[in-house]
Amino acid sequence: MPTIFSRTGEAGEYQTISPEELKERMERGDALEVIDVREEEEYEIARVEGARLLPLSRFPEWAGTLDPEAEIVFMCHHGIRSARVCSHLAREGFRKLYNLAGGIDAWSWEVDRSVPRY
Repeated sequence: MPTIFSRTGEAGEYQTISPEELKERMERGDALEVIDVREEEEYEIARVEGARLLPLSRFPEWAGTLDPEAEIVFMCHHGIRSARVCSHLAREGFRKLYNLAGGIDAWSWEVDRSVPRY
């Protein structure tokens, strides 16, 4: 059973996806992009295979390169920074946005315990 649900508020609308659902979608080969908005130092500690690093500190540099029609999952350490990115992009017209619930920490705990927790 999917564990995706909507978040709506003044900041915009996006979906939240559980680590398990993301893993299933990645294994199925669904056309989605996984973007990690943590900083390089954090990415070196722990990462989800296949996720692309686009640090939040450089958001103005990369935000305009994203396809507003693409299905994109954003992640960070616990899901707070990535939720801010989702909210901002939702206000800009993106409609296929997902925030990884609990971030890399939840991924490590629930999906792949070989990913270090920090």
